Amino acid sequence: MIKTYKVMLKPNNKQRTKLFENAGVSRWAYNFALARQKDNYDKGGKFLKDSVLRKELTILKKTKEYSWLNNYSNNVTKQAIKDACDSFTKF
Repeated sequence: MIKTYKVMLKPNNKQRTKLFENAGVSRWAYNFALARQKDNYDKGGKFLKDSVLRKELTILKKTKEYSWLNNYSNNVTKQAIKDACDSFTKF
């Protein structure tokens, strides 16, 4: 018989704030990728690879308007864009 344990993590306020911030950035990157894919599809273009979208995001990060993205990990936006591209191809 295998014994199992149930564990519940309770983040403190700082961790909770960081978690919600990262979720917001991830949602923004996901929506950015879907919007770019939709625009490209509507114009008759082919599917954009996630590497192309990540390069566009890197260029956006260098602008003053989107410099706030530099405060967050690249892994958050990278995974969101990969998920969006995967969803778009399955659609």
